[in-house]
Amino acid sequence: MNKEKLPKQKLKTWTIVWILVLIVGCVVSIGDTGAHISELFDPNNFDNFSEILVQMFHPDWSYATLAIPKLIETLKMAILGTFIGSVISFIYGLLIARNIVKNKAVTGILRLIMNVIRTIPDLLLGAIFVAIVGIGPIAGIMALSVFTFGIVVKLFYESVETIDPGPIEALTASGASKIQVIHYAVLPQIMTYFISDVLYAFEINVRASTVLGYIGAGGIGLYLQQTLQVFEYEKTGLIIFVIIIVVLIIDYISSKFREALMK
Repeated sequence: MNKEKLPKQKLKTWTIVWILVLIVGCVVSIGDTGAHISELFDPNNFDNFSEILVQMFHPDWSYATLAIPKLIETLKMAILGTFIGSVISFIYGLLIARNIVKNKAVTGILRLIMNVIRTIPDLLLGAIFVAIVGIGPIAGIMALSVFTFGIVVKLFYESVETIDPGPIEALTASGASKIQVIHYAVLPQIMTYFISDVLYAFEINVRASTVLGYIGAGGIGLYLQQTLQVFEYEKTGLIIFVIIIVVLIIDYISSKFREALMK
């Protein structure tokens, strides 16, 4: 065990103020919402929780013939959403990188649009696209595309802005066009990071896509909603089990691949 002690620092006045604000905020929120921790340990609630958990731990394996095709549909949604969102992010990221586009007005407006899009959560995107294109996987793919854009574009343009400016300056001085500068000076430096960002977004999308079905945006989430509504917790347990297995496998493969890329 490391016995080295961290240097002691005195609490600053503003730190104490923020802690007090946080405590007061929690107390006021509990009072307004009535969310008392005692409800969690209420005997009736605890009995319900125990009963549901026991049923989920006895999954209905026969339901796998219906759940697995929907899980595959969910993965397809995640793949397509990640691909479409990443392609748009790639182009958009280059347009808002200030070492590529020097016009601050253009980059400022595009960044404002990006920040607005990034504030929209995936479930709200799913609800919006369900309203636009109707119930089904198309809504889920569109929601995941926009969601992926919000994740990848920020990581990507920040990577572009940290690259070595030397090759860009050399090619620009020699009269190379903007396309040639991007092709020969920018892409070789950032493609590894871009692929890593895309894989990271795919990991998140696999999890997000399982929930999108809950609001009608396709995938296995639809079955999750149906089984919960009719209290068929054995089937819900089976769905959660296959989701966990698939997410763990994808997370493992993706993280190993990203580690290999960054070496």
